[in-house]
Amino acid sequence: MEWPGWSRSGRDEAEAVATLAAYGSRYAAVVASAALKLTPPKDASGFKITKRVKGNATTEFGAPAVGLPSDAAPLGMAELERLERILVACWEALDRTARDAHGVELRKGPRGGGRDLDKISDHVAGAEEIYLVALGARAPKGAGDGARRVADLRLAILAALRARALGLPVAEPSRTKTLWTPRFFVRRAAWHVLDHTWEIEDRAIPVDLLDVAPLRMPKGKRRASEMVNEGRGR
Repeated sequence: MEWPGWSRSGRDEAEAVATLAAYGSRYAAVVASAALKLTPPKDASGFKITKRVKGNATTEFGAPAVGLPSDAAPLGMAELERLERILVACWEALDRTARDAHGVELRKGPRGGGRDLDKISDHVAGAEEIYLVALGARAPKGAGDGARRVADLRLAILAALRARALGLPVAEPSRTKTLWTPRFFVRRAAWHVLDHTWEIEDRAIPVDLLDVAPLRMPKGKRRASEMVNEGRGR
């Protein structure tokens, strides 16, 4: 609850909390860029469960979906600024990872499916436009390349987040009746950004590793797999 974006899922509670612990150091590295220090627990035993809520279909999918009554409590300036810093740090982590992944093959398979880098970036921006509507504002319109679209969208998000938190009018209000609270918005948005940041990191394959010539075993030699199998149990 204190560290939005540090959210993980699992097939049951125990697996989810264990996965949360496994990602602690990766999350700590993200918020460190916002001058926030987190010392994550070494394993699941270091967490304290303070509240359980009934999930829904989105929860089953693995995304934060249900807020808490405490999310609606007044949001002071210090907490607001901290949430803003964490959200910006998550965006910066995604940007760095995307830059590092240019020219790198993304491994296909269950972790992220078949999306390439550009499609992942478009997906994140598209989701944030929807999240912004749930926060109470409309996504900015106008021409521009992908980078300009993302920059304008992030400025609109920060402006709407601050307006909602401080009880001020939103510049371009949406027509949504049921709005997300600022706390839940940051929790959901930061989770989504980091989920795809870590997806890119996990799927990235350096190009030079893809250009390995096929191995040819000399005649009369045993296959490497046979030698490995003989070594089992030793």
